[in-house]
Amino acid sequence: MANNANYRRHTELVDRMANTLGLDLEEEVMKGTLDLDSLADAVMHCTGCSNPDGCEHWMDAQDGRADQTPDICRNADLFKALKDGTRL
Repeated sequence: MANNANYRRHTELVDRMANTLGLDLEEEVMKGTLDLDSLADAVMHCTGCSNPDGCEHWMDAQDGRADQTPDICRNADLFKALKDGTRL
């Protein structure tokens, strides 16, 4: 059960980070710029983060908008590519 809760938490963190960056992951999938395997990989990368609380605090401080991820984000390259319109 703890693994499901952890995966759910990191799924929410990935989605929230995307929203903070002005990205809609569902829309990215529908446009074809993000495939479901890459999205699942992003969540798995996030589960390896040693500081998810720091990530949440950083997003709280951004007031819902940021131009780039914090240095601690394990998915920084993915989010940058999506913001640049690069197909993944």
